[in-house]
Amino acid sequence: MPAPLSPVKTRAALRTSARISLELLLVLLMVATALWLLGRMWSVTWPVIVALLLTTLTWPPTRFLRRRGWPPALAASVVTVLFLIVAAGIVVLIAVPVASQSGELTAGVVDGIQQMRKWAAGPPLNIGDAQLSQAFDTAAARLQDSVGSIVNATVTGVGTVLNGVVTTVLALFLMFFFLKDGPRFLPWLTRQLPGRLAVDLPAVAERGWDTLGAFVRSQAFVGLLDAVFIGLGLWIVGVPLVLPLAVLTFVAAFVPIIGALFAGFVAVLIALVSNGLTDALIVLAIIIVVQQLEGNVFQPMVQSRGLGLHAAVVLLAVTLGGSLAGIVGSLLAVPAAALLAVSWNYLREQLGRSDGEPGREPEAGGPDGGGPGRDPVKGGARGGGPGRDAAKGGARSGEPGREPEAGEPDSGPAPA
Repeated sequence: MPAPLSPVKTRAALRTSARISLELLLVLLMVATALWLLGRMWSVTWPVIVALLLTTLTWPPTRFLRRRGWPPALAASVVTVLFLIVAAGIVVLIAVPVASQSGELTAGVVDGIQQMRKWAAGPPLNIGDAQLSQAFDTAAARLQDSVGSIVNATVTGVGTVLNGVVTTVLALFLMFFFLKDGPRFLPWLTRQLPGRLAVDLPAVAERGWDTLGAFVRSQAFVGLLDAVFIGLGLWIVGVPLVLPLAVLTFVAAFVPIIGALFAGFVAVLIALVSNGLTDALIVLAIIIVVQQLEGNVFQPMVQSRGLGLHAAVVLLAVTLGGSLAGIVGSLLAVPAAALLAVSWNYLREQLGRSDGEPGREPEAGGPDGGGPGRDPVKGGARGGGPGRDAAKGGARSGEPGREPEAGEPDSGPAPA
């Protein structure tokens, strides 16, 4: 017969469970409030996120120029202009060959429609011209009835395009300022925060910056794999415009789900109008195989290795992000999960230290004088990140925001 429950221990367990539940509810409420505020400020937050992702791509050449004595403003300006030239070159590389073969593509589309009509007229469908004409008339009538909805959708689409243009322009300006003034951020942040926060938040920010860089590099590598394999398949099949389609595939890889669908649709359409239905089906099969390998094998493996996340976590994060916020959620799910992992690992490091272990509290010299992995003399964060040397532009040096010297190591801007 089991022993009876102890009333004292039962009440204590219930009180402990109630206290933990209340604390979890408070944490969830705080997270929900933060997400709500983020949504309310999305028109500002989204350009900042895009600018941060672009800065991870353009910071290495900027750092290279700054280490060779270039002024920060000049280095940032040159890299920003080069980035715009490269982006415009990619657009031209895609648009010019397509425009030069637009006549052939148009003729191919017409021929493809005629072939589809002949195929539909034969067995097993046996759809005659009269039935096709009736179907076109019905579609036209429905189109006329839906003019109001189409106008509303068009206006909404135009507004979306304008918002995209504004976001792009704002993100480019922010990218320039991040490249120019990014290394001043950590020293400035250290000066503004009291006590432990002056050590902890800059350390987490620096690790988060490294994580964003790893995410963008892994995404670029996955896009390159897609472009190479799909481009090779298109070349073997004999589809025209192989290079523009490969470039489009690489660029579209940065936009989850929709990017792959759009690039694959364009490739299949060109194969259909140029080579016929059989080659179009072959191209479709190639794209499906490559996209499945990329989404279920390559991307989880590469991102899990670069971001320190398990491949299953990457898959679950993308699925959850897509279900919560659509395409944007899918795009931001993996870096958001990686940043949460960075914050959690740092918190575990701090909670795992004993009271007397170095790095538990800031040194007496000031908020930037010590801390995890920092030099108490130079105030440097691991690997020589921004705002390292208190004698050369550090947080307590009396020279607020001074830039690192040309020969100083500089791991990244870690912009706000």
